[in-house]
Amino acid sequence: MFFSKKVPLRALISLMVAAGVVSVVHAGMPSADELGVVAAPVRGTHTDRMIVKYRDGATAVTAKTTSQLAAANYSEAVRGRLGAEHGLAMSTLRINGLGAHIIKLNRHAHVDELLALAAKMKAEDPSIEYVEPDRMMYPMMTPNDTNYSSLWGMQGGAGGIRANTAWDTTTGAGVVVAVLDTGIRPHADLAGQTVAGYDMIADTFVANDGTARDGDPSDPGDWSTAGQCGTGAPASSSSWHGTHVAGTIGAKGNNSMGVIGVAFGAKVQAVRVLGRCGGYTSDIADGMIWASGGTVAGLPVNATPAKVINMSLGGGGACSVTSQSAIDSARSRNTTVVVAAGNSNENASNSNPANCAGVITVAAVGPTGGRAYYSNYGAVVDVAGPGGDQSAGSSNGILSTLNVGTTTPGADNYAYYQGTSMATPHVAGVVALMYAVKPTATPDQIESALKSSARAFPATCSQCGTGIVDAPAAIVAITGGIVTLPTVGETEANNSTATANNIAAPSNVNGSLSSSTDTDYFKLTLPAGKTLTAALNPGSTKDYDLYIYNSVGTLLTSAEGGVGVVDTATTTNTGTTAIARYVRVTYYSGGSGAYSLKLTW
Repeated sequence: MFFSKKVPLRALISLMVAAGVVSVVHAGMPSADELGVVAAPVRGTHTDRMIVKYRDGATAVTAKTTSQLAAANYSEAVRGRLGAEHGLAMSTLRINGLGAHIIKLNRHAHVDELLALAAKMKAEDPSIEYVEPDRMMYPMMTPNDTNYSSLWGMQGGAGGIRANTAWDTTTGAGVVVAVLDTGIRPHADLAGQTVAGYDMIADTFVANDGTARDGDPSDPGDWSTAGQCGTGAPASSSSWHGTHVAGTIGAKGNNSMGVIGVAFGAKVQAVRVLGRCGGYTSDIADGMIWASGGTVAGLPVNATPAKVINMSLGGGGACSVTSQSAIDSARSRNTTVVVAAGNSNENASNSNPANCAGVITVAAVGPTGGRAYYSNYGAVVDVAGPGGDQSAGSSNGILSTLNVGTTTPGADNYAYYQGTSMATPHVAGVVALMYAVKPTATPDQIESALKSSARAFPATCSQCGTGIVDAPAAIVAITGGIVTLPTVGETEANNSTATANNIAAPSNVNGSLSSSTDTDYFKLTLPAGKTLTAALNPGSTKDYDLYIYNSVGTLLTSAEGGVGVVDTATTTNTGTTAIARYVRVTYYSGGSGAYSLKLTW
């Protein structure tokens, strides 16, 4: 028996390697040192699982009829005999969301050996549709020192995506973005920004939280002690990788603290698939299916399916059948999958799932707009986004939400990371903005609009896709220049400035006045240099009036038209910082009823 050596996360940070499989030492098993074995010298070469998909369910687990039982017995006999030839015992762990069997091996074996075994199994057992190693994936990132600087990736500079300009149109309201990663930590800048997710990690050793799959996707830390991830592997601290990715997508905006997400009006759904020593392909595949609204046996239905899946993770080798099938499944439900190209400074054709079909593969640029020195490249890359290049200083990285804990969780903080892991959520955030203005868009339409609207590289970025993602241009491309404002409903009680409904972006508001004494307040943050236009339509038989106040309740302007008149009022922010404004709707005559309020700036 032997185990592979996994280069620890800190070594991954230094080397920026995006590779494939790693061994996992399960609780209660002897260590490689105790067995007197030699660890594999290269990370990403071994695994202790296989994935077997049968054509008709004729297996020992699912067999029902006499013929199925016979086929199942034959399959078990073939599997047992061929496994024994390789010194491998196999047992079925579970059936995944694609109907394939996840097979546990009694030891870690080299991927090449398992591929040879897979070919023999398929050749001798006609009931097998496909069989492949269950590879592991890893976070694609390179963190560095905590510091603070402007979020250049959001801006209009050489390497930015101009998200700040796109926010005049939409902030992503109504869209859910699933982050398939290490989970997330509760963070002040993510409060109220999430919907219920799921912990998809079935192996308790990898999960590192004492339980297998459950409804808690919070990140307990992906730290490991010396030797846990392979003989000779040193201890590794927790990365809080998913928290950093989530902040770039959806950190709260206009809250006078920390950072802001590309789609801060959207919701983040944490789907935990990476833990101690990485994460299995089979768990990641189930995560994609569940996040997009598909069915996974034993899991509850996802009440808030994601329109966008962010996967800042990867491994080596060709795209697996399992990964491709899960991607196809997600796309069939109109979910767009955005993945990292990898951090090995090599062609992404050998980076999985970056090389899968139907995904948006993202390379990384630094502040100059040129390819970051670590970023993968190649024909499979679609676009580039801000990933950071700290070779010229830590502030050239990507600042986002994090946690101070080195192993178990500590307090909130912010930190600079760099990697295609950081570029990917910038692009996923833009995709969320695109879905917000065109919810009916298909993944193919999203990808086409994103690529056609990308701006030219201002510095060298050979084989980095069509250009750097440009948020406002992507919105124009997906809508054809005609943007439909999102519609939000009034929420009672909102009859004072203290209880005003928050309006995050230009919107159509549907409200109602229940009596002659009812009044409704709406609060918004008006960006510097922008003019707020409020248009109140009370309907043809009513007379409702419109008022705009400043942050302390002083009346700035009003409109008091007659019955059936659309009242319009405007106010401009002439300052250099964003300011609060309150819009009020009041009753004058015509009876209670519904109204519409259009707020633009």
